[in-house]
Amino acid sequence: MTTLLTGSAYDALRADAVRDHEALRQAYELPKETALRKQTDELTEQTRRMIACSSLVLVASADAEGRCDVSPRGGPAGFVAVLDPRTVAIPDATGNKRLDTLQNVIATGRAGLLFLVPGRTTTLRVNGRACVSTRPELLEQLTAVGKPPASALVVGIEEVYPHCPKSLLRGGAWKPEQWLSPDDQPTSAEVTLAQLRMPELTIADIEQAEADSLKYRYE
Repeated sequence: MTTLLTGSAYDALRADAVRDHEALRQAYELPKETALRKQTDELTEQTRRMIACSSLVLVASADAEGRCDVSPRGGPAGFVAVLDPRTVAIPDATGNKRLDTLQNVIATGRAGLLFLVPGRTTTLRVNGRACVSTRPELLEQLTAVGKPPASALVVGIEEVYPHCPKSLLRGGAWKPEQWLSPDDQPTSAEVTLAQLRMPELTIADIEQAEADSLKYRYE
């Protein structure tokens, strides 16, 4: 079992952590030229097609104090709209309404995206400027996840980078024979109940709430 670095364990490791870029580079070989050249500042026809195939994107953001967050966004393939070679828009489907990502984007004007395609091991990283739009004519175009969203995350592209497949291959992401048995994993309801720390609730309560959330996800 992996030991989580929290409290004193983190502080102990931080004491002699890598402090500068030169020290970090000494631990690695230099990247190959192709690893540098394949970074671009706009979408090609092929990366546009890849986004059109993606049904899941991870959105990274940070608040004004630098506290980081990564949040998933999903929908049918192509739910992320490519507005032009340097702009994409992600509809904000109804979720937990915490608005963590959107508030971070408003605070910093930045976001990072990682597009995944089920069954495919290559991922696509897109970073850049970001804003939150409620412009009606934009939202009316973004109905792939149901009705027009309340808002959209718009990213002005500064970096496009296709990642090699090594991480997903190592993790066996799309290989069911390598997945853990459900009996060896905590259920979503079990995790949520432990997080809530509300003794009046039961597993059945959480399971019902999750079922209702999926049933009424567009409301």
